[in-house]
Amino acid sequence: MRFRRWPRPTPYEETPRKRAAFLQRQHRECESLPLFVSVVQSHQHDVETEMSRRAERWDQDERNSRAARAARWRDVRGRLFALDPTLRLTIRALWRNCPCPADPSYLGDLLHQITVGRIDPDRPPWIYSRKIHARITPSPTTFEEAFRKVGQLKIGGTSKTNAADEFTWCGNLGSGLLILMSRVRPNEPLESFVTSSAHRLRDSHVGRFGHWVEIIVRGECSDAEFALIRRLAQAADTRRVVVRRHDSRVRRSPSKRE
Repeated sequence: MRFRRWPRPTPYEETPRKRAAFLQRQHRECESLPLFVSVVQSHQHDVETEMSRRAERWDQDERNSRAARAARWRDVRGRLFALDPTLRLTIRALWRNCPCPADPSYLGDLLHQITVGRIDPDRPPWIYSRKIHARITPSPTTFEEAFRKVGQLKIGGTSKTNAADEFTWCGNLGSGLLILMSRVRPNEPLESFVTSSAHRLRDSHVGRFGHWVEIIVRGECSDAEFALIRRLAQAADTRRVVVRRHDSRVRRSPSKRE
């Protein structure tokens, strides 16, 4: 069994702070009854007497605490050995690896929880035995079924740029976690969805030549899964959809400051 050794008893330690606290308490008792100061002082004793009494009570309290703890251990051990031998051995092995402190109260509570059926000794709650499985959508029929939107990045500063926002999707078709970045691109290369505050009168002309959708796939996926992504993405949008794999070797050049 797993027990915790009771610390060795230490003698009562007298400190100047304890003496001052006792004298202050006697002073408050006299101030609380100013008309009966003499009566109150007749029932008080000096500091040395108080320290001696505390030292005696300290040893007696230590003996009482050790005796009470030993009685609790005897009681809980009696409850343990009254069980079936097979169950008793299982609980003993369980108690050795239990995260609870080595205290008779915790062992008694463990026995009670097992008796009432709240804890299964073969599957304790502090041992996680459930296997973790990745959330996989092997044969989705729609893009929303295969991927879940997890992020959105605002593009531009106009009220009509909601269609041009950059979205982040995640999903797993079987080969691993996939991260998709979708963004609307204008058909005209000279157009842009980002306009400054000085050109707000031209907001109605932003993207007037139409748009197309670009999707960048990050993660490992097979050719069949990549083709499935292209088919689902195109079916979910009326515009032209271009799906590309992310190439980590391509780096954007840093912007120049004017």
